[in-house]
Amino acid sequence: MTAFDDLSALRAKPFSDAVTKFEDLLVQEGRAFLIGAGCSKCAGLPLTAELTAQVLGSETLDAKGKEILTAVKTVFTGAAAANIEDYLSELIDSLAIADRRADRGATQGTIALDGKKYTAADLRSAADQIKLAIRGVIEKKLTIDTHRDFVAALHRPVRVGKSIPGQIIDYLVLNYDTAIEDALALERVSYADGIDGGVTGWWNPATFDRDGLVARVLKLHGSIDWCEFPNDPLPRRVSSSLDVQSATDRRILIWPATTKYRETQLDPYAQLADRARRVMRPSRGSQRVLVICGYSFGDAHINIEIDRALRESEGDLTVVAFTHMDIPDGILMRWNDDSAVRGQVLIFANRGFFHGDVAEKSTRDLLWWKFENVTRLLRGER
Repeated sequence: MTAFDDLSALRAKPFSDAVTKFEDLLVQEGRAFLIGAGCSKCAGLPLTAELTAQVLGSETLDAKGKEILTAVKTVFTGAAAANIEDYLSELIDSLAIADRRADRGATQGTIALDGKKYTAADLRSAADQIKLAIRGVIEKKLTIDTHRDFVAALHRPVRVGKSIPGQIIDYLVLNYDTAIEDALALERVSYADGIDGGVTGWWNPATFDRDGLVARVLKLHGSIDWCEFPNDPLPRRVSSSLDVQSATDRRILIWPATTKYRETQLDPYAQLADRARRVMRPSRGSQRVLVICGYSFGDAHINIEIDRALRESEGDLTVVAFTHMDIPDGILMRWNDDSAVRGQVLIFANRGFFHGDVAEKSTRDLLWWKFENVTRLLRGER
C-alpha cells in the first residue's frame, strides 16, 4: 500500500489560506502548468542527477564516447549541480562550432576538449550515443496513476463549488517521457502535442489550433518517442512495432542551447518555444496562471522566459511555484524581493508560503511541493 505524506498542517491557518488562494487561482480563464523532472519521479523515472549518473555509467557509450563525455564533464568542474543536460548541451554547442568551421572550409576543423582534439564526426557520434543512453534509462514501464489523478482533477474537478472553466489547459513539459500525454489519453482528454497521425505520426503544429481541444502539450525539450529521419529536421513518431531503418539510430532529445536552432520555420523547438511564450503572455484584459511543479529552476533559458513574461504581462500573469527549497532561493528569492513582480509570484516552499509581503514560515516540512501532493490538493485532499 502506498504511504501518503501527512498534510495535516495544511488544514490550519495560515497554510489553509494559502491552499485556498491556489484553488481560487485555478478558476482563472487561462491555466498552464510547467512540468519538470520531479513530476516523473513517482512514475518510476530518475531525477536529473540520477539520470546523469546512469548515463555516465551506461554501456551504450563506446570508449571514445565515454572519453568525450568525461572531457565535457571536466569542463564543469566546480559548477554547482551540473548535469547530463548541461554536458550534452555543451557538446552540441561544440559540434555546432565544428560544423560551422567545416561549412566555411576552415583548416582548423577539430575541437579541443580536456587537451585532446576531436572531429565533428567524433562529437556527433558521442552526442548520438548519449541520446541513446538517455533513451535506455527512460524507456521503461511506468506507473502513472498519479498523473492520471492529476489530469482528471484538472479536467474533471471533483470538489463541489470549485468548478473550473472549460478553457484549454497548456502543459509546458520539460521531460522526455510521455507520462502526461499517456495520462491525458487514458482519461479521454482531447489534446494535441504537435504530432499528427496516431501511434506513427509526423510533426504538424497546426494540430495545436484544432477545434475541440481540451489540452495542449508542449514538449519543450523533445520527447522520447520522437525520431529524426535523414534530411528532415522535423520529428516523426514511429511505432515500436515497425522496422524503419532510418528511424532506428537517431532520437531527438534536445534542450535549449545557444547554437541548437536550425532554420526557425523548420525547427520544432523554436516553434514550441514561440508558442510557450504566447502561453505565458495572456491577451490584454485576461488573466493567466502558470503553475510550476517538479522544476528546480536550473535551466537559465526557461527562467529567462518566465522572468520576461512576468515583467511584460503588466500583472496579467500569475506564477505559482511549488519548490522543495525550505525558503525561496535563487531566482525565486529574486522575484520575491523584487517589488515589480513579487505580487505576481506565489511560492509554496517546503517550510513556508511566500507572496508579496506575506512570509508564513513553518518549523516542519509541509511537503505540498511534491507532485503527488499537488495532485492531492487539486483533488481537495489535505
